[in-house]
Amino acid sequence: MSDRITTRRTARRALRLVRTVADAVRSVVAPAALVTRNAAEEVPDPADVFTPEEMPSEGEIAEAAADYHAAADQARAADRGKRRSRKLLDRLPAGMYGSWNVERVPSSRQTPDLEEIRATYKALGLGPVPMKPCAPSLRVTDLSGAQKAGKAAEAPAAVPVAA
Repeated sequence: MSDRITTRRTARRALRLVRTVADAVRSVVAPAALVTRNAAEEVPDPADVFTPEEMPSEGEIAEAAADYHAAADQARAADRGKRRSRKLLDRLPAGMYGSWNVERVPSSRQTPDLEEIRATYKALGLGPVPMKPCAPSLRVTDLSGAQKAGKAAEAPAAVPVAA
């Protein structure tokens, strides 16, 4: 009798492990597939783009793009600096270190519990959890820098260039 119980427990553990791995793979692979699929699609312009009469000068656009590009570089550098500092700070116990107080506080941010949502959908027979794509990202590329590096960079044919 105890051999049968042990076999059942082992089978349940194996089944649980397979489900957990399958859920992990689905949660990782499915969003990546959505992003890859969306990257190939053309994203429409927002509703409030400039009309031809309102269009700023090429110099204003170039200045705004350069400012955006520089700010994005600064943000990436700041993120790298924060990650580098956190490697040490995350391992410290809470307390005072000179004039610096290191503590951990609860976050006010919340995120949906996808495992619980999936379980609820499954229990109610509602099928897969509906997903929606994220908002499109703004990407600004310095084509003059790419040309200096010896790369062939061309302006997309579908994008009008204001003169």
